[in-house]
Amino acid sequence: MSDGAWSGAWSGVWGGVWGAVRKRRRVLGTGVSFGTFGELLQGILPGGVDFLVTLPINRYAQAYFISDPESPILRVYPAHKWKARRLAWSLLERLELPAGGVLRIESELPEGKGLASSSADLVAAARAIASWFDLEIPRRLLLELMGAVEPSDGVMFDGSVVFHHRRVELREFLGPLPPLTIVAIDEGGLVDTVEFNKIVKPFDEADRVEYAGLLTAISTAVRDLDLDTIGRVATRSSLLNQKLRPKRTLDRVIALCRRLDGLGTVVAHSGTYVGILLSPSSARFAEQYETACRLMRREFGDVSVFHSLVFEEAEGQGVA
Repeated sequence: MSDGAWSGAWSGVWGGVWGAVRKRRRVLGTGVSFGTFGELLQGILPGGVDFLVTLPINRYAQAYFISDPESPILRVYPAHKWKARRLAWSLLERLELPAGGVLRIESELPEGKGLASSSADLVAAARAIASWFDLEIPRRLLLELMGAVEPSDGVMFDGSVVFHHRRVELREFLGPLPPLTIVAIDEGGLVDTVEFNKIVKPFDEADRVEYAGLLTAISTAVRDLDLDTIGRVATRSSLLNQKLRPKRTLDRVIALCRRLDGLGTVVAHSGTYVGILLSPSSARFAEQYETACRLMRREFGDVSVFHSLVFEEAEGQGVA
């Protein structure tokens, strides 16, 4: 939909529910969720348990919600955000709230790239509904309803977490990450999260034991703000993932990272991004950053830059 058509559709809907807005004395219910740059680590543990370790970034999905008790219809814009609509509908039903209204999603996260765009949409939508009705949504309920939509990332937690994405369950809250910068390329294409998670993982028992060791290492490293170990584990995870969803540029990106003396490589395991991890606290950061951008651009073309999210507020925002 063009910007003009988009604005026209939204204006029309807005006019139709303005009475409800005036009665509620609230302009909009709003909610926000960050995305992730792939994962620091993703794999499968002995016993067949899938897991990932999140890498929150300062790119966001924003949701706006208006309830319309006089209508049985829940409209969602853009219309293709059916996952957010399904989550919102289920949440309103479970909380015995009016089902009618308007939900609008605006996102900085490209879809199908492994940046947790869908998960961010769902969390932002839930938080917008919580904002409108001035309530808190039990986190257990949110996880349950998200799991009914699709495998999801742990973007509802303000920090890095170990998350069972297929079960949509928290395994462990690790805490905030140190500041990280990711200089990245997009290999192109789109990945359907639901279809990807139907693939049988090609990891043998030796791989699963290695993943368990990597999980122990990175869990300690995040708590200790151990940048070298974070980078080492992320690189090893990107290499192990070549068995599942190979990145054609990975070897070249690893070579560039070593040339720069960067922390390591990080990938969207179920997506299309490949990146070099750098530490802004390094005395060589400015040089490394400039060189990484120049070399990656020369080697691959367009380059994107992401930054890990620094959390300044406690967990919450409408989710208990």
